[in-house]
Amino acid sequence: MITGAAKRIGAEIAKAFGQAGWHVIIHYGRSAEEAEALAAELPSAEAIHCDLADSDGAVALVKSLAGRIDNWRALINSASIFRYDNATDIDRATYNRSMIINAKTPARMAQAYLAHARAEGGRRVIHVTDQKLENSNPDFFSYTMSKHALSATIAMLADGAAGPDDRVYGLAPGAILASHDQTADETDQSHVLNLLQRKTEASEISEAMLFLAEGHLANGETLFVDSGQHLLDQPRDVIYLARETENHTQAEGA
Repeated sequence: MITGAAKRIGAEIAKAFGQAGWHVIIHYGRSAEEAEALAAELPSAEAIHCDLADSDGAVALVKSLAGRIDNWRALINSASIFRYDNATDIDRATYNRSMIINAKTPARMAQAYLAHARAEGGRRVIHVTDQKLENSNPDFFSYTMSKHALSATIAMLADGAAGPDDRVYGLAPGAILASHDQTADETDQSHVLNLLQRKTEASEISEAMLFLAEGHLANGETLFVDSGQHLLDQPRDVIYLARETENHTQAEGA
């Protein structure tokens, strides 16, 4: 199962697993039409709804799926919300929803999965985190806090809830798709603000997911797929770094 798989990166991950021969459970919150269309497109897939703001409901969903799936090999927690607040003023609503949807619910789903699901050859939990774990900045403060909280569960779940054949991983992407209020031009500029000065493609995330699902890495590891962005020290989110560079260039040309 892939949470938030109806659109964006989640959908790309779902397509990759479907094309690789997996049966894919496409979780969605509000995007029923997109989820059903994607399920119809893949060789073997189904769409399932759950509001991740309701962590009890999400846990119940995992238990229900574990009761009917004999070989549930992977739970990928991809869904998240990305709303703006900053280091000077946490927005209460943004913080509460970010911590529940981005951290509490996926952690509880992982616990339920590891307690109840069965799989041949071991089970996989993969949390999508963010390169901001290593390259933090004051923007999207609550979002970044929530991703740090989710990341902290990886080692704890690996040590305390996983069996000897199970693996709990993190995958930390950089800038992949347009986000927040970016224009197409801003996306092109911001997505090369990394060590390799190249755009990281969505297909790289999907390929990394398939690799992690095979369980080759040691339990509790996080894989960064960001063209080296996490190795930089960026004072702001790349959305705003690109805008500041563009505004500076325009001012010099005036």
